[in-house]
Amino acid sequence: MPPERILIIDDEEDIRLIAEISLRLTEAWEVVTAESATAGLTIAREWIPDAILLDVMMPDMNGPTAVEQLQTDPSTARIPVVLLTAKVQPADRQRYLQIGVRGVIAKPFDPLTLGASMRELLGWG
Repeated sequence: MPPERILIIDDEEDIRLIAEISLRLTEAWEVVTAESATAGLTIAREWIPDAILLDVMMPDMNGPTAVEQLQTDPSTARIPVVLLTAKVQPADRQRYLQIGVRGVIAKPFDPLTLGASMRELLGWG
């Protein structure tokens, strides 16, 4: 079975690198990264990942807006999204879940458990 394909969209280079290395090493997933939501949307349409790890706060377009754009495009509407954010108050988490994301992972995250957290949120046993 081929490895899961994960797209990481985050404007912070360090976060992208740590998450990419974490998912490659702990889960052996195929990972592609994007430095902005706009670039990530383009990659998602062309590459069709199995899931997207998406930062909430980015300068060009925030995560919830990117989720909305993914959901309105037939080619990306079924891709599950996990949000990555420093804002993890219950009200924020509830609002994010209401827009249809699979879950929320708090920054800073533990690189050793990032893959397991995503697997649990995505229901990938």
